[in-house]
Amino acid sequence: MISDIVTQTDLPLNVLNRGKVRDIYDLGDKLLIITTDRISAFDYVLSSPIPSKGACLTQLSKFWFDYTKDIVNNHLISTELNDFPDELQDYDKYLEHRTMLAKKTKVIPIECIVRGYISGSAWKSYKKDGTVCRIKQSGGLQESEQFDEPLFTPSTKAETGHDINISFEKMKELVGGGVAEQLEEFSLNVYKTASEYAQKRGIIIADTKFEFGLLNSEIILIDELLTPDSSRFWPADKYEPGKSQPSFDKQFVRDYLNSTGWDKNSTPPQLPDEVITETQRKYKEAYEKITGKKFIFQ
Repeated sequence: MISDIVTQTDLPLNVLNRGKVRDIYDLGDKLLIITTDRISAFDYVLSSPIPSKGACLTQLSKFWFDYTKDIVNNHLISTELNDFPDELQDYDKYLEHRTMLAKKTKVIPIECIVRGYISGSAWKSYKKDGTVCRIKQSGGLQESEQFDEPLFTPSTKAETGHDINISFEKMKELVGGGVAEQLEEFSLNVYKTASEYAQKRGIIIADTKFEFGLLNSEIILIDELLTPDSSRFWPADKYEPGKSQPSFDKQFVRDYLNSTGWDKNSTPPQLPDEVITETQRKYKEAYEKITGKKFIFQ
């Protein structure tokens, strides 16, 4: 029986890391990355899981890794249970649909953020001083307006707490000039390619973040890719600059939490059933719009 809610995994393997959403196991030269149904917001893992969320994120990442593999190689080996080690074949309730067998890399400690539209923290920064991540912008921009060209705005990759926006020059200091330039080029090319495709499917990718690792000195894409957890997805047919936009991502959960008066320094409130159901619907709709396929992974 496949479970459509997985919040914690317990496998006979070495645990490398349990993140906010993913449980990662060390297989020597490979990793087993299980995307659970945990959901985080404002640096907290919420007590209310979103059923089938992990399968949705994994299958959408699988789609994008395949779609962008000609731009940059990635860490995905397989998402099929039959390709996993023999000792895992009895753990299908944890693994089916939500798991990636991936190449192990040396993680580059940079969040590679690309912003195509001004929203969220970028909008707050622009209203304050006319900059986005310290990059001066022209006057008169409206909330949710598209930039003339996508912005590459890197940040540190924090183990705990908030990532910190950094300049491109600081990024060069941290990872080296050549690596920094490659990360920027890969990030912008993947974003532009994915955005053009998504637009045809009725979705605007307002912004997203990428992570990269080094495999035998080659830079490859790792982690997840262009999902509702790592990106801001807007319905193209409802896009209207000058205000915030409806979305397919977990902004819906953030908006609910903001409406409760929660101080963001204490235990988050539980999500009501209607918020859980609507969030699940949004994730599935994003998958179906982008891939053109029915979401059956539950």
